Amino acid sequence: MCLSLQCVCVCVCAGMRCAVLVLRVILSLLGSEMVVAPAACPQVCSCNAGVMDCSKRGLTTATLPSSFPPHTTELLLNDNHLTALPNGLLDSLPALRLAVLHANPWSCDCGILYLRGWLLKQRNGASMRNVTCSSPAHLRGRLVVYLVEQELLESCRYWPCNLALASQISLFIFIIVQVLLLASVILFLRRFERLTRTAAETFTPEDDATLSNEYVMLKDRGM
Repeated sequence: MCLSLQCVCVCVCAGMRCAVLVLRVILSLLGSEMVVAPAACPQVCSCNAGVMDCSKRGLTTATLPSSFPPHTTELLLNDNHLTALPNGLLDSLPALRLAVLHANPWSCDCGILYLRGWLLKQRNGASMRNVTCSSPAHLRGRLVVYLVEQELLESCRYWPCNLALASQISLFIFIIVQVLLLASVILFLRRFERLTRTAAETFTPEDDATLSNEYVMLKDRGM
């Protein structure tokens, strides 16, 4: 009995060890895939020895690749339709030495704060060159790196206000439509009640007798 119990325990332990080993292999494979996947060159770009050329691809902020290989040394994003960069996009590129960002319609509002902060940390002046605002009108032509933070924070305040105003206007229009519908229903019910009352007042016993006689005649004909 003891020997059989020991055999069972040994088998269980051996099975658990095998399961742990298999789990480790699976995790290592998944980890290697996760590490290798971001290193692939984005389909919209051409890559050569650390240089990611994504220029003149018609990219927008929405269609821009979400990540680039960590070994990227030069990133060319010029001559596209970028208005802002996603937060943290360039922070995951430790080997990056140059980012070419000119000839894009940068929108200098809340969304440009990340790019401005990244440019301020760069020692290579080439990354800052010709990165200028395209909108709003009062900031057009200004270098992004030299923008005053207060100017951008003001646009951040206006955005929630505009959204709140639009929400209030939409709610006001919805309430007006509901009031008009309710008024239409009330008018219809009153008119129906008036017509019913008029019909009841004009209906006499003679009319009732006439209708009864016509009903009897129709019934006799049917028989």
